[in-house]
Amino acid sequence: MELEKFLELKNIRKNFGGVQALKGVDFDLYKGEIHCLVGGNGSGKSTLIKIISGVYQAEEGAEIHINGEILSHLTPLESINKGIQVIYQDLSLFPNLSVAENIGIGQYLEKGRMFVDRKNLIQRSEAAMNKIGISLPLEKTVGELSIADRQLVAICRAIANEARLVIMDEPTASLTRNEVDALFRVVRDLQSRKITILFVSHRLDEIMEIAQRVTVLRDGEKVGVYEASELDDHKLAFLMTGQQFKYEVNCSPYNKEEVILEVENLCKEKNYKDISFSLHEGEILGITGLLGSGRTELALSLFGANPPDSGEIRLDGRPVSLSNKRDAIAAGIGYVSEDRLSLGLILDQPTDNNMILTIMDQILGKGNLIDREKKASCFKKWVNELNIKVSTPDIAVKTLSGGNQQKVVLSKWLATSPRILILDSPTVGVDIAAKNGLYQVVKDLALQGMGIIIISDEVPEVLYNCHRVLVMRKGHIVGECFPAQITEKELTQKINEY
Repeated sequence: MELEKFLELKNIRKNFGGVQALKGVDFDLYKGEIHCLVGGNGSGKSTLIKIISGVYQAEEGAEIHINGEILSHLTPLESINKGIQVIYQDLSLFPNLSVAENIGIGQYLEKGRMFVDRKNLIQRSEAAMNKIGISLPLEKTVGELSIADRQLVAICRAIANEARLVIMDEPTASLTRNEVDALFRVVRDLQSRKITILFVSHRLDEIMEIAQRVTVLRDGEKVGVYEASELDDHKLAFLMTGQQFKYEVNCSPYNKEEVILEVENLCKEKNYKDISFSLHEGEILGITGLLGSGRTELALSLFGANPPDSGEIRLDGRPVSLSNKRDAIAAGIGYVSEDRLSLGLILDQPTDNNMILTIMDQILGKGNLIDREKKASCFKKWVNELNIKVSTPDIAVKTLSGGNQQKVVLSKWLATSPRILILDSPTVGVDIAAKNGLYQVVKDLALQGMGIIIISDEVPEVLYNCHRVLVMRKGHIVGECFPAQITEKELTQKINEY
């Protein structure tokens, strides 16, 4: 029996100022299927989603079919009325409103109601939660919830708005493995209710786990549509990029005799306890564990942003007090935050301004004004050394791809000439090609003698790039692994069993 299509797009084209974002793409979704849309940064995924949701209008010659109806164009309100709901990566929730208010807000925004019927609001919220078998505190403000529970609020809002297609953009980026499993159960439950799911993710293993079909985009064109059962990580990576990627343990040498960082019995109440480890010159040390294990809190302590209650940090054998970020920078420590958009970049500022944020005092000229030649030299240096794809220095950094944005953040810290570089979840939201470019940069820095700490919950990231891996759980280091002696599956099991 032929499956019935909910959505069918034909000849979708979109041009932005001479850049062809989509080049005649055909795309379809069956009723009740879980479909993954994949591609590198700049492949056209976001543009396609925004055309489906009515944010962008496709160019002349396009055809849009929704549930058998042919539409010449689609507005955001029409898209919602057709049952299309988008859950963006930032979830687009109101943190100061309650769970019930976030779930039920659609009926007030769309219908222009002036007064809130609290009883009806509660009933609609409870009905939405009951459909997927969850329970959340309806009067609690969303800002007090975990990321995983906020995801559920966003899903319930979609259900309350009678969604027939739910588009999820990078829904697992900030979730633990257990939370991902719970989300997937909800997704499959939605599927059982004949709701179509379009799932967008850079995490290839999750795509294979949840998808039935996969559409691959590359440079604005459709490479093809594949049954998930036909794919594995390597084949999907090749389809997305046209490149073959090797997954090999990092066997590059480092100076095992030269310890540059020692941490002994470091404690921070409600964050971590009795943390002890060392970092050698030229070593890449991985720290992994489930979200909430204390990894980021430890990293912030090493960068002076979360001073420990007790214990000792030694650099080159000498005890240091890192009571703030200035102390850490002066000591030769750089830190790339896991949240580059909020903490790593000033998005509306030009790219070159972002690069010099950490070295402003070094590029001042007469009258304590920025020396334009020094600034231009800094920009040119890091664009060349890190292969940053940017047209001009004054272009806003928010216009760059995720991988290039992360390289700009990296350049900002490399400009301080650190001896130790801490990378917290360095490739979140970055496509596989850009990931490998970043990994090579990190390995080259280590070969030059820099000590590097990579904090990540992505097992391949630490396994194939680090010389040594520490596993954290509930604020403790509970294990040490050497990549040459362990497989991906075994390391994943260790992370989850400790």
